[in-house]
Amino acid sequence: MQWFLDLPLTDQILILYLVGVNLLAFFYFGWDKFQSTLGKQRISEKMLWFLALIGGSIGSLVAMRYFRHKTRKISFQAILALILAIQIWLVVFIISN
Repeated sequence: MQWFLDLPLTDQILILYLVGVNLLAFFYFGWDKFQSTLGKQRISEKMLWFLALIGGSIGSLVAMRYFRHKTRKISFQAILALILAIQIWLVVFIISN
C-alpha cells in the first residue's frame, strides 16, 4: 500500500480511475449476461464499447471470458479489438515520447 501512496497524486488518480472503470465494465458485462438469460432489457453494445473506450478494455475482455458473453459475436469482438489496439498504441506512443 505504501508504494501507492508514494506515487504522485496524478498517478494515484489515474490508477484509481482505471481500476474503477474496469470494474464497472466487468459489472456491466455481467449484468448484460444476466439480463440476457432472463430475456429482459439488455445493455446496449454501444455502452459496452464506450466503457472499453474510456479505459475499461481489460475489464471487458476478462468479463467476456468469465461470463462467456459476446464470445460468438465477431462484429462486437472486432470493434473491441480495435479499441484495445488503439489504446495499446496510445500507451506505447506516450511512453516512447
